[in-house]
Formats: sequence, structure tokens, C-alpha cells
Amino acid sequence: MAGLTITERILASHAVEGEIRPGTIATIRPDVVLLNDVSGPLAYAQFEAIGAPRVFDPERVVLVDDHFAPAKDVESANALRRNRSFAAAQGIRHHYGPGEGGIEHTLLAELGLVGHGSIVFGADSHTCTAGAFNALGIGFGSTDLAGALAAGRLWMRVPESIRVELSGGKPPFVTGKDIVLELIRRIGSDGAMDASIEFGGPALAGLGMDERMAVANMAVEAGADACVFEGDAASAADMAARGMAPRPAVMAEEGARYRARLAVDVASLTPLVAAPPSPANGTAVGELRGTRVDQVYIGNCSNGTLTDLRQAAEMLRGRKVARGVRLVVVPATQRIWRAALAEGLLGTLAEAGAAIGPSTCGACFGGHMGILAAGETAVATTNRNFRGRMGDPEARVFLANAWVAAAAAVAGEIIHPAELAG
Repeated sequence: MAGLTITERILASHAVEGEIRPGTIATIRPDVVLLNDVSGPLAYAQFEAIGAPRVFDPERVVLVDDHFAPAKDVESANALRRNRSFAAAQGIRHHYGPGEGGIEHTLLAELGLVGHGSIVFGADSHTCTAGAFNALGIGFGSTDLAGALAAGRLWMRVPESIRVELSGGKPPFVTGKDIVLELIRRIGSDGAMDASIEFGGPALAGLGMDERMAVANMAVEAGADACVFEGDAASAADMAARGMAPRPAVMAEEGARYRARLAVDVASLTPLVAAPPSPANGTAVGELRGTRVDQVYIGNCSNGTLTDLRQAAEMLRGRKVARGVRLVVVPATQRIWRAALAEGLLGTLAEAGAAIGPSTCGACFGGHMGILAAGETAVATTNRNFRGRMGDPEARVFLANAWVAAAAAVAGEIIHPAELAG
């Protein structure tokens, strides 16, 4: 009999009923149900419509104000109030407003609520970010999550698994962002449809947790239902640093069956830029050299970490943002914001001419605080560059790592960061 993949083993440990094999339907009990200020109010309406009196466990529900926080208008202010009122009525301790938390997927890990073997159900497609921590993050619709709020369980189709073996050391200015852009470039935006991507191999030792988050976050851009990294000493140390009790890493069993096995030689990579209108359009940065930019955005649940801010500061230290270019920097969480302040990173970025904002998803999804006008071009560390994603449908968004983005802010055009580093 075939062994179980990492994904199947985690699902099996949370199964209420159903056989865990690809294509079957199983009922799964999550460790955490995660909602934000967009998905939350929709879920609460359905929760009330089905007559549920109480959430299944207020300690395992997390509500985060991140999409329209701080509120930009009356409608968004009402959505934030809805989050607050639901949290108060249901006794939910884990509610985080502006200045308290940050972007939900980054925040969840900071809080010590996701680690080896965990399952997170979230009403947001980038819930797959949890995969960085040897966990599963699975996105559902708001109506589904209403059921999870009431019952503490949901049924789901067990996905197939795709194994990605990472080998080799990172060349200069190559990051986790480039690894995932290379994967998506190779298999396409639907190459992992109905599957979970499992990452392993010797190159994991060279990827910090921030970079693993960047990879996991964009698994959905390859069409994946979920993703998961092998656990190791780094993920165990990260759990300990966040105050979590030790748990053994979940690894694939011998003979585990995969729909496909892929290999990525990290040593062969160069910084990549995904040209619009798809994250699958990964292109070597040198091939886009000279592309003029109007705005550079460094932030998002993919690349708003302390690692990204350090990379940006390295490019901008002693330099200025090019005339006519806007640089917007958004640390992913309040804790990252404070750490970057303590390290002097925010001072370096501000001195260079960056506008530094509060932790929010605002500009990434075209909501507020960094929207593009018609005909403008941006380089962003975000995860999507679809037409109209970040503003006007006639604007263009190029996805890149923080080094590349910051270098573009200085040069006023896309360049290889090595050109600034000398």
C-alpha cells in the first residue's frame, strides 16, 4: 500500500470522517478559522442565517482587519465595526484591528497559531502561506467558513500532491520570490490545479522562514489548493521562538505517491520579474532592463517581512528614490514595523524618499493606499499582477523580489540589483 504524502498525513490527523486519498471527500477539523474585514462580514451574515448561536470555539477563531484597515470610507469603517462587534458578541480574543496586528497570513504565524502539522481554514486564497510552517492553509468561500464557525469542521476534496525538490545554493539577489516565480513560470497558472505542492530538498537549509512564506504564499498562483514545506530544524526553532510547544515535523511516508515530481536547481536561478498580466510570466530581470516605472511597492503577505525590508534598505542606503517615482513601503505586521524601526530600516527608507504606511493589504488588491492611475507602471513585491488588480485596468504591475523592486525605485527603471551593488 502506498504511503501518505505530507498533505495526506496532516489531513488524516484532522479527519472527522472519510478516507484520506486523492479525490475522496473527507470532513476535516481545522486548528484555526481565519477571517478578515472583507470575508468576515459575509460569513457572519450566513452564520446568523443558519441560526448558529455561538462559534465552535472562540479561542480558535482569528479575525483580522487588514484589507480596508485603516478604514478608507464609510463602507469600510462599517466592515471593521462588524468585525469588532462579532468578536465582542462571540468572546473572540483573537481580533486584531489597525495598529494591533497586520496582514492576516503573516500575523497568524507571529501569534504562534500555526506550526508543524496545523491546519488553517481561511476565507482568503493566500491562506496557503501557512504551508511555510509545515502546516496546511486552505482557502474557502465565506459561506463555507460560516459553517466552519458554527461546526468547527468542513468537508473537502482531498487533493493530489506534487513534489518539488529544491537543490543548490541561492546566487546573489535570488530569493524565495524567484523560486516560486520560476515554478509558476514552468508549470503555469493552473499547473497545480486540484493539488497540494510539497516542497523539500537540500536547498531548504538556505531558506529562512520569511523566504519560505514568500514561496508558500504564491502556490495558489499556480492553481494549488494548498502547499506544505517539509519541517526541519529551522521551522522547529521558529515555533519555539513564537512560544509554541514542540511538535514533530510531518514528513511524507515511504512510497508516497505524487501526481508529479519537479526539481528546481536554485543555483541556476537569476532574479525574475513576472510581467503583466500573469504571475506565470516570469522573465529574467535583465530582459526587462530599461522598463520605466512610476511606482514601486514593497509590502504584502508575500514580501512584507523583515527580510524584505532589510533587502530594500540595503539597496536604498545612501541613495534617493528617482525623481518622478513613488516608493511605498508597507511592513506586513505591526511587529515587523516596530522591528524595522528599531533596526533603523525605516529611517533609511524614509531618508531615501519612501512613503511608509501602516500594515495593510490596501494597495495590493486595489483597495487604497497606493492605487495606480491609467497608463502607470509599477514594480511590486505583491503576488498578483492581473489587469486592474492594483488600480486602473490600463496600469501595469511587474512582480519582483525586494532587491529588484528597491533597485528600480533608485534607477527609475527595472535593472538588476547587482548594478547598484557594484
